[in-house]
Amino acid sequence: MIKETEVQALVGVVERLAQRFPNHERSIIEDVVAEEHSLLDGGRVRDYIPILVERAAKLRLTRA
Repeated sequence: MIKETEVQALVGVVERLAQRFPNHERSIIEDVVAEEHSLLDGGRVRDYIPILVERAAKLRLTRA
């Protein structure tokens, strides 16, 4: 189960990426973040999930 703090952190990830990549539609950024999050969803240690999601999403958006 996802904690509220993790959800808030992911909202922050979307906000930071939207500022960094203004040429990408926000919906695309949200989709990328959701996809990257789903890849890590089975992890037991949740503290680093938002950081890992942000890093992976940033790489994908840079390549796009």
